[in-house]
Amino acid sequence: MAELLNVDDVVARIVRAMQPLSGETVPLIDALQRVLAQDVVAPADVPSFASSSMDGYAVRAGDTSGASLETPVRLRVVADIPAGVAPRMTLGAGEAARIMTGAPVPEGADAIVPVEDTSDTWRSDGSSRLSETVEVFRAVKPGDYIRPPGENLRAGETVLEQGTVLRPQDIGIIASLGLAEVPVYRRPRVAIISTGSELVEAGQPLAPGQIYNSNGPMLAALVRSAGGEAIVLPTAPDTLDAVRGCFEAALQRAPDLIISSAGVSVGTHDVVRAVVEELGEIDLWRVNVRPGKPLVYGHVRGIPYFGLPGNPVSAMVTFDLFVRPALNRLQGARQAAPPEIVAVLGEAFESDGRRSYLRVRLERSAGRWVAYSTGTQSSAALLSMVQADGLLILPEGVRHAPAGSEFPVRLLRPLALPG
Repeated sequence: MAELLNVDDVVARIVRAMQPLSGETVPLIDALQRVLAQDVVAPADVPSFASSSMDGYAVRAGDTSGASLETPVRLRVVADIPAGVAPRMTLGAGEAARIMTGAPVPEGADAIVPVEDTSDTWRSDGSSRLSETVEVFRAVKPGDYIRPPGENLRAGETVLEQGTVLRPQDIGIIASLGLAEVPVYRRPRVAIISTGSELVEAGQPLAPGQIYNSNGPMLAALVRSAGGEAIVLPTAPDTLDAVRGCFEAALQRAPDLIISSAGVSVGTHDVVRAVVEELGEIDLWRVNVRPGKPLVYGHVRGIPYFGLPGNPVSAMVTFDLFVRPALNRLQGARQAAPPEIVAVLGEAFESDGRRSYLRVRLERSAGRWVAYSTGTQSSAALLSMVQADGLLILPEGVRHAPAGSEFPVRLLRPLALPG
């Protein structure tokens, strides 16, 4: 029997085989979670003008020297500057201009006095009448409460790099540059094939010996969570003709990747592998991982193909380990390390010597995370994935991990610290 393949070597080999898809331009409002196909460079300073960071009065700082509650400085109010209006005046000695947060600072002014440090009493609706004079109760220095041009970004500065997965704050900074569209990589189209004569789609009645198809909807959700477009094919029974027809139908949808679940092991009814070898080629098979050893990777008429195990936990774990990095690469995304923590084992764990990803729940104790099994580690027990906070990683060769030892945990959801 061929030696089982190393997990890290398999991931590296798969990622090397992928090339980013072509780019496209999308409206910025639709760009969340898309991957930048080009660097975003600031075309101008942001902001492009000096602006006030406070509601108050624009002044010449020197005019406020010595100002206090006991000895206020009185200045003549010569303008009212709302946000969005460029002032057409120059502030002279002994003068002040009422100014709103974000409004441009007039020529001649070099500081802002917050309104609470003046004699003005603005109404919350902004309807207070402009006074002829204002008293200043605190001295300010040049630059106080002024946002200089380029405080946020300088012209020519690289704001976001190619390969960035766009977050809400990234959308905001791009919008601040005045860009209504953004260049991104095309989303990978992923055909999903579920095989098994025992499978029935949700909503249909079950006959004796049948089960509902959980892998199809789950894999579609995983594809979408990884930025892809899911193309879900009808479930195929375990016959060569049915599985072949399903693969032909998938190819007609012009996918960038094909995923199947079940039928890639060595059972007499596991026909998927035979069809893949007929229509393409298998590049690797059997990885030193638990769960998920019967993973297949290859090509079907030139389209990258993953044959995942039929048990739902194995399908989900192998998707996360092997398919997600491939989808990241197709989208041009930089490969990021999965979120992991180090946890203390609250109980002993056993393994068979393969690299194992065991479902655990995490509890906080004495400033550390403690890992406990969710119960059965059967690869058919999908509820254990629902209950799990993460996957405890036991390296190759570790067959017994005693309570109190430390191992990494790959997180499945964010952790909340106790209040």
